[in-house]
Order: sequence, then structure tokens, then C-alpha cells
Amino acid sequence: MSENGNKLNEEQQEQLLFMMLVQQHQQIAMMGLGKIQHPETGQTEKDLSSAKYAIDTLGMLKKFTEGNLSKESANYLDQALTNLRLNYAEEKKKENNAPSGEAPEKEDE
Repeated sequence: MSENGNKLNEEQQEQLLFMMLVQQHQQIAMMGLGKIQHPETGQTEKDLSSAKYAIDTLGMLKKFTEGNLSKESANYLDQALTNLRLNYAEEKKKENNAPSGEAPEKEDE
């Protein structure tokens, strides 16, 4: 926990842990989408199936926590899912538009 971790009440600690869980899956998805570098290799690698798995896991988490999250946590999860789904659709479209047998080129950011 952070330096202020001891000053958080139980509900705040749980909310922080939930957001960290969402963030972990968000980072896994972004790595799979080729949007961020893998921390061990320093390489940007695209693996849409692992990205989809992470996104689907967050979707399942949303389904099973519906009505049990604070407004802030629910909004955080919704924003993460929206962002990931849009990025996934963009990468899937690039993959489908690439000539057969060729991977789409990575755009410089």
C-alpha cells in the first residue's frame, strides 16, 4: 500500500485494491494490443487473444459486481472497458485489413 495506506478505512482499502486489479488487467490488455511495452522484454508485441481474454475478464468482473461497487469504482471499470474495447476494435480492424500473411505495421506514436 501507499504511505497513506494505514490511514484508509476498510472500504477505501478495498476500493483501492479493486482499482489496482482493474489496472492490472488493463495493462495486460494494452500489452496484448501492442500499445505498451512488455516490462520484461521492453518489446511491443501484439497478441489479440490475450488482450481479448483480459478485456473479457474485466467484462465478467463488471457483470458479477454490478450493484456492489461504489460509483467511483463502477465508473473506473466502465471507462477502462470502453477504452480497451475501442482499442481492441481498432487493432482487429487493422488485422482484418492487412494483406493475407502480413501483420499490420505498427504505427509510431
